[in-house]
Amino acid sequence: MANETPVLAAQPRTPEGSRTARRLRGAGVVPGIVYGGGIDPVSLSVTERDLRIALAGHSALIDLHIEGDKPQPVLVREQQRHPVSGRTVHVDLIRVDLKKKVQASVQIEIIGAEDSPGVRFGGLVEQIIREANIECLPTEIPDSIIIDASQMEIGDSLHVSDLAVPEGAEMVDEGDIVIATMAASRMAAQVERDAEEAETELIGDGEAAEGEDGETADSGEAASSDGDGDGE
Repeated sequence: MANETPVLAAQPRTPEGSRTARRLRGAGVVPGIVYGGGIDPVSLSVTERDLRIALAGHSALIDLHIEGDKPQPVLVREQQRHPVSGRTVHVDLIRVDLKKKVQASVQIEIIGAEDSPGVRFGGLVEQIIREANIECLPTEIPDSIIIDASQMEIGDSLHVSDLAVPEGAEMVDEGDIVIATMAASRMAAQVERDAEEAETELIGDGEAAEGEDGETADSGEAASSDGDGDGE
């Protein structure tokens, strides 16, 4: 369940091109836009610090306070990040109606993997997707969806259909999408290959020895036959 809604203060902004946006970012300010709700889009700016605090909360819902306007509930639709520093360089916000369901991406949290049979035998959990898309009321968006991996063995997979969707929410993603797999580590895989190769060699040696014994027996029989012939 969502917790207390964080507040994000913003200033209205007149779009003035990339040069102005770079100047804002240099001053610790993130340019952005809010749209949706049947209202015209509004360009805005928020401090990097305030945005970071709002996003660090346990609620996907944010109360946006644009100076000179009344507070409005919003969700983060998109964050553009710098390819090197990872800092947010632009943020898109969308207005929401608290009484209407919305689609939201929620983080998937895997627990219990360290206690699984797969990990005990040298396996590693490889997480394929880290978010799932659900549909619910804005106030019901969870911080994360937890999935238990404590029973996974090497070769097992977890799927979207294994997720416990919060009450009142519906899963948007297809159930057969793979969330994570339990794969053998390189060391464990190498040990298994070495064991298989050793077994193959033993089988091969056994066949060779059997073949030699057969040849000896055949030679003995041939010699015996020759001896009988000479006696006659």
